[in-house]
Amino acid sequence: MAIIERKILLSGPLAVKEVTALFDSGASMSCIRPEIAKELEQPIPLRQPLSITTADRNNHLQVNEAVMLEFYIDDYRFYTEFFLVPNLSEEVIIGATTMQQWRFKLDFDKEEVIIDPRVTRMRI
Repeated sequence: MAIIERKILLSGPLAVKEVTALFDSGASMSCIRPEIAKELEQPIPLRQPLSITTADRNNHLQVNEAVMLEFYIDDYRFYTEFFLVPNLSEEVIIGATTMQQWRFKLDFDKEEVIIDPRVTRMRI
């Protein structure tokens, strides 16, 4: 598990906001603080609550809402689902599912998120 912090631009129908995102290969899903999510988009209630286990196995969180947001890195546009996690320590966490979807690579020596521009083109 490894992490890199990076400024990204989040975009929703209500607003656009620059935040610090933690790219965390040990996090399964992407998460966001509820107060930030609600500035950008109206959250969607999950049909059933989602139970998340933190690094401390005995600590479980319940997630009840999600948002779909665009985010920008170096003028490249991406989108993903973010789960609203109460008391999240970071503003945003980009998890492994999102990194795999967009084929991000993490360069820990240079502390960079490497983007393959080919995956940013939409194809049908």
